[in-house]
Amino acid sequence: MRTLVLSVMAICLMASCRTTRKIQTAMSRKDTLAVVAPVPDRSKEDSQVWIHSALARLQASRIDFTTFSAKINVDYQGTDGKKYNVNANLRMYKDSAIWISITAIFGIEGLRAYITRDSVKIINKQDKIYTARSVAYLQEVTALPIDLHSLQDILIGNPVFLDSNIISYSQTGSTVSLVSLGKFFKNLLTLNADGRIDNSKLDDVDITRSRTCNLSYGDYENKKGVEFSTKRRITVAEKSKLDIKLDFKSYDFNETLSFPFAVPKNYKWE
Repeated sequence: MRTLVLSVMAICLMASCRTTRKIQTAMSRKDTLAVVAPVPDRSKEDSQVWIHSALARLQASRIDFTTFSAKINVDYQGTDGKKYNVNANLRMYKDSAIWISITAIFGIEGLRAYITRDSVKIINKQDKIYTARSVAYLQEVTALPIDLHSLQDILIGNPVFLDSNIISYSQTGSTVSLVSLGKFFKNLLTLNADGRIDNSKLDDVDITRSRTCNLSYGDYENKKGVEFSTKRRITVAEKSKLDIKLDFKSYDFNETLSFPFAVPKNYKWE
């Protein structure tokens, strides 16, 4: 159970993480990403206007919130090939906290996590273990610069670490594709006609690794005054494959929330 939650958090974080640093030499590195050629017959100035317009539409579709809560069905297939199904109760306070409770069969809670700007705390109720680390722990797990803000954005479905280092782009009908370079990944971002994310494919720019991650966003609906993707899929592959499906069964914005996190006295601390 603990491995599942850590995997979900780490993958979401890894997939969301990019950097504003430009990698001038990355174009000569291994490229596992399909090439998206610049749109022909456009001047450089026209191209910049086109990219600016696409990014502006994406920015305008960002979901703003003070608090967010959701009940999520999580289908998880680990690197060992085993499949699991659990329910996650998620609560977030913008820029302050993420609270996650995981229940499995018969609705028995197995794990609770509380993430703030500075710390990661986990109660493993199965093994009666309490773990407390600084937020740097997540950075150590993913080897990426992670923070609370980027994790909240990926969970709610917002674009993250968006910068202007677009190296190529194209448009097919109402679908827009942008390719950007970061310190760790090359990101092929596909947007729908409303400027919302359909898919994000990331390939490692490190030639010594073959890490790739694919995030898909589907079943957008507007029941709470915002366009929200209720079905997500995260697939990560390197030497083995990890597959996670997130099905948002219910969700609410800007309600009063509590974040209960009491550690029983008989739990082992680590």
